[in-house]
Parts: sequence; structure tokens; C-alpha cells
Amino acid sequence: MIIFPAIDLKHGQVVRLAEGDMNRATVYGDDPAAQAEAFAEAGASHLHVVDLDGAFAGESRNRAAVEAIVARFPGHVQLGGGIRNAEAVEGWFELGVSRVVIGTAALTDPDFVKDMARTWEGGIVVAVDARDGMVATAGWADISDVPVADMARRFEDAGVASLLFTDIGRDGMLKGCNIDATVELARVTDMPVIASGGVKGLDDIRMLTIHADEGIEGVITGRALYAGRLDLGAALAMAAGA
Repeated sequence: MIIFPAIDLKHGQVVRLAEGDMNRATVYGDDPAAQAEAFAEAGASHLHVVDLDGAFAGESRNRAAVEAIVARFPGHVQLGGGIRNAEAVEGWFELGVSRVVIGTAALTDPDFVKDMARTWEGGIVVAVDARDGMVATAGWADISDVPVADMARRFEDAGVASLLFTDIGRDGMLKGCNIDATVELARVTDMPVIASGGVKGLDDIRMLTIHADEGIEGVITGRALYAGRLDLGAALAMAAGA
């Protein structure tokens, strides 16, 4: 199972939001590349980066920060936030990003996502962000009437690498990951699922490893690391055992 330390970018700074609210951001640093390097030194081989400004704008807003992260992180960088056209997808892969996360466009233009999954085999992750079981888009500002499972099933057999499931109500709140909903999503689809939202400590990692063979590919953690609630080395060791 993969541990993805998270670097969320707002105005070039490393931040964490509470429940996806841009007005409830805690700043953890102004050097995203240094933070990426620190995660690498702690043993991380994967990184999850989100351009929060881009998610709301529909296009990249933190490109310089992402470029610096990719240059200094020796492992795999997974990037999301405002990626909604083929040119943007191609540009990020050319820069050196390993996987691109698409959320809003997955709901509004699923054929585009399927085309990208065929073009960039193994490189496209679909973000299934949910509030009360319904898919959220546009930086989580809009809530649709599409259930999470229905959204996920649209991309079965489309070549999508993984689903990234986030419980928005828990994100950045240290309430604990929504294990039940994450595992249920993995059970109803044939795609691997990455857990996200609310990780508060090593117990969340342990519970997810128990279900790793049911389709849980990995887990994204941010605030728990920055707040000192989760030791990255211990999490990586536990995940390796899964």
C-alpha cells in the first residue's frame, strides 16, 4: 500500500484546508520544494500535490511551485487541481509528473477522461470527492446529484489507473479516515482506490492495510503529518507490510 504525503498549494505556499474551504487554510510553509525534499528524506517514494487555486480557476495557478517540487522530489509526483483539457494533461506529463488527477472534468466530460486514460496509459486518476455520498466538483464548491458509486462505475474498463476517494467532511479535520465508505467503493468497482480525507494517525493506516487486498491502493495524508500526529516513517513501514 502506498503512502502519499500531501502538498496542497495556495498562492505558492504549503497549506491545508478544513473541509475544502479556501477561507479556512492553515499555512505550513512557503517552500513547497523543500517540503517535498523533506518527505523524500523521510522515505516517501510518492507525493500527492494539489493546485488549490487551479482547482477553483480551472487552470494551473501554481505551476512554478509544481515545477520546483518535481525537480527536487526523486519519486513519483501525482498532481491534481484544475486539469480539464488535453493540453494541460500533456504539459504536466512532459514536465515529469507521474500521474494526473482529474475531478471536475470526470463528471462534466467523462469522454475526455476516457480519451486521456487511453492516451496516457496508467497515468490518469479520477478524483471522486464526496459530501454526504454525492460527488462534489469545482474545488468542492459545487455538490452534484450523482452518487459516488455511479460516478466510479462510469470509468470501469476505461483504463483509469485509480480512483481517489475523499470524504470532504473529514478532510483536514483529523476526524479519522472514512474507512467504511472507502472500502465499500473499492468493493463495488474493479479499480484500485486511494483513500483521502481525515487521516489522524497510525490507526487509520493500520485499518486501511487490513483492506489492502480488497482494492485499497494507498492513502493520502497531510495535516496529520504537519501537525505531528503521524510519523511518516512509521506509516511507510506499516504500509510496506501490507
